[in-house]
Amino acid sequence: MSAETASIETSAPTQGQRLKAIIGGSTGNLVEWYDWYAYSAFTLYFAPHFFPSEDRTAQLLSAAGIFAVGFLMRPIGAWLMGVYADRHGRKSGLTLSVALMCAGSLLIAVTPGYETIGVAAPLMLVLARLMQGLSIGGEYGASATYLSEMAGKNRRGFFSSFQYVTLIAGQLVAICVLLLLQATLTEAQLDAWGWRIPFFIGGLLAVIVFWLRRGLAETQSFAVAKAAGAPKSGFVELITNHPRETLTVMLLTAGGTIAFYAYSIYMQKFLVNTSGLSRQVASQINAATLFAFMLLQPVAGALSDRIGRKPLMIGFGVMGMLCTYPIFATLAVTKDPLVAGLLVMAGLVIVTGYTSINAVVKAELFPAHIRALGVALPYALANTLFGGTAEFVALWFKQAGMEQAFYIYVTVMIAISLSVYVKMRDTAKHSQIRED
Repeated sequence: MSAETASIETSAPTQGQRLKAIIGGSTGNLVEWYDWYAYSAFTLYFAPHFFPSEDRTAQLLSAAGIFAVGFLMRPIGAWLMGVYADRHGRKSGLTLSVALMCAGSLLIAVTPGYETIGVAAPLMLVLARLMQGLSIGGEYGASATYLSEMAGKNRRGFFSSFQYVTLIAGQLVAICVLLLLQATLTEAQLDAWGWRIPFFIGGLLAVIVFWLRRGLAETQSFAVAKAAGAPKSGFVELITNHPRETLTVMLLTAGGTIAFYAYSIYMQKFLVNTSGLSRQVASQINAATLFAFMLLQPVAGALSDRIGRKPLMIGFGVMGMLCTYPIFATLAVTKDPLVAGLLVMAGLVIVTGYTSINAVVKAELFPAHIRALGVALPYALANTLFGGTAEFVALWFKQAGMEQAFYIYVTVMIAISLSVYVKMRDTAKHSQIRED
């Protein structure tokens, strides 16, 4: 009998307890990702304050560079807090991550612009994003592990899909805050000081979530592994005893994360900077499509509980390869907001095959004693290399006059991930999460 199925005093949670824990964990996840995405949603407004230039693309490129810098801390955060969550509990890891996110958001909110403090302004922005990167690096592994372990065997795909529901909801709330401010403030007010409001909101919400997470229940998997004296989580343990699983997570993430960032984070800027739509229209399209995308996650997650995880991932890989270039090429020349919205939605429907189940797939690959680190670190490395650089690469290709090369780049990365989906076992049938 495995350590995770050994008899101990901790009993399996009831369905009501599972639901309460998942809602509590997901609420914190939403606020974390709101804070992270607020940077991207308001880049068009705050970029001139930190990077004075007459060229809008140059300003966006500088801001996207710092967005990518934030991702450099994600592997470090994944490593440090993944180990922490494996050794001290999922709840402890979740609490620590939201505290760091709070500090980063408030720092962005209060930092003066370039005209006031010169080069110190972008340096403070870098520091804030490094703190947020450290936070989000630990958040993903801890929340993915927590939700997957609390879900129960037969509904693991459905309940774990709420990680991306709240991840998308965080991004959607950031967009809605932008739309609200666009409706209530003038363009001059938004450009001057209104862009600071969402960062104050994020910081204050993070304080509330910090206290909320302190009251979460710990998972049975962690309690069993700790009581059974399982090996300690750590980098050496991960790469020595789980190298295949670690590489699998990196490669299955690569195509999925760049597709997700291309169709969500970067899309708002693409619609303005390439398609020529207004900032307001681009924000509305982004909000509407993200809302529909969010609702698809639990549907696809529940489907994976019935047919397995592998068919969904292969569907994303095949359709992503076939459709990415045509979707972006058509979006680049369309001027009709409805057509643009439908094209963006088509891309997001395809990406759902990855986003809805990627957390549970990764969690099911690792035993409990190293699950948070195993989920977080290789995922964070792939995100740093591909997700965090997606905007920068796209804008670099555009500035160089080769924008279509970005569409090809995304397609190739999806193809690499597809090769992994085809070869790997279906984790729904071969899960390392042992509880019922």
